[in-house]
Amino acid sequence: MGSDDRERSGLRERKKRETRIALSWAAIRLTVERGWDNVRVEDIAAEAGVSPRTFNNYFSSKGEAIAARHVERAHAIAEDLRAQPADKPLWEAITDAALSQFALGLDARPEASDERTAGLRLMVQEPALQTEFVKANMAAEAEFAAVIAERTGTDVTRDLYPNLVAGAVSAAIVAVTQQSLRPGPPVSVQELLREAFGRLSQGLTTP
Repeated sequence: MGSDDRERSGLRERKKRETRIALSWAAIRLTVERGWDNVRVEDIAAEAGVSPRTFNNYFSSKGEAIAARHVERAHAIAEDLRAQPADKPLWEAITDAALSQFALGLDARPEASDERTAGLRLMVQEPALQTEFVKANMAAEAEFAAVIAERTGTDVTRDLYPNLVAGAVSAAIVAVTQQSLRPGPPVSVQELLREAFGRLSQGLTTP
């Protein structure tokens, strides 16, 4: 494949990823604003500026579109972790990579409104989404395990360590997200992430 072909292929892949992200964000925004039962695939497609057929080329359901945000974020964290200096301590690198992906958008609380937070809380509790969230978490753990194995010189198919750390990272992100959505005074996701990964780096000792 020549350089021009590679460039065109790279551009196509980038546009596909951008469309996928746009559809996922549209699904989240509308579900948070209107509620699960009041959002159709056609609404999501229109919000993202594409046709319902295009939506169906990327996702099989609105639940898959919503959960794709978690998969995309995991991919971005893994990419950022891979780019961290090789001599940076593992948990410091993980923390910095995760923080970089929680700085914008719906994840950037506590400045989100009470109404938005309540909508997010209802969305993540929607029973129809639970299977999609499980699949998304599995995909996220696989992304994390692969890059952690690279950084630590371990084998993701044979060694427990990269899979154990990946599971802990994934669980921490889920716990932080749930904690940030609980009723009460606003909580910074970034502060929660630092606390979560700090505790994990110290062996998760008893408080």
